[in-house]
Amino acid sequence: MMEDHYFINQFMMYMTGFYDRNGKTCTLVREVDGIFVVDKSPIEILEFSIKKVGFNLKGAIETSRSTLGDIHMCPIMVNPLRNIVVFPTQSAKRDDAMWFNPEHISRTYRSKCMDRKTTVEFKNGLTIKVASRLSSFNTKLQTAEQYGKMKIEAGKNPISFVLDPKKRGILLSSFLTIKCLTELLEVIF
Repeated sequence: MMEDHYFINQFMMYMTGFYDRNGKTCTLVREVDGIFVVDKSPIEILEFSIKKVGFNLKGAIETSRSTLGDIHMCPIMVNPLRNIVVFPTQSAKRDDAMWFNPEHISRTYRSKCMDRKTTVEFKNGLTIKVASRLSSFNTKLQTAEQYGKMKIEAGKNPISFVLDPKKRGILLSSFLTIKCLTELLEVIF
């Protein structure tokens, strides 16, 4: 079944691009309860999904890089309301890159053959082989999980302050906890 559009949701396990018989880039999407093809590239699906929640792909990539450092193949926050983070196994510019949602991965291990592949086991019991070394895949997985946790924590404990040029002081928001306020004041003074 071919879909025209797809909005990445919490049930998406992974997606990967491929070329159809006419050479057009399409995407195979695997959700917890099914698999289907979308008549868009993975990047187009990412752009569409991020725009639907009021952001853009370029901003999501810039935010990820500013948070994690200038890393290649950085994870992307697709939906901050549902905390959906995805990460690629290859450069996002490649049409055949696989994009994984770390929330559905239960474990990874080296394939039995010495073919530099990783077996990914999902929480629903599905396993697939990925053309990536185990250490490389696990680093990307761990980075994506940490990025998601960092964004959840930032949402729970927002810190906002404004420098008041008239008073030459800092106006703090009411969202600060006492601990955060104490730590902030120690850094300032």
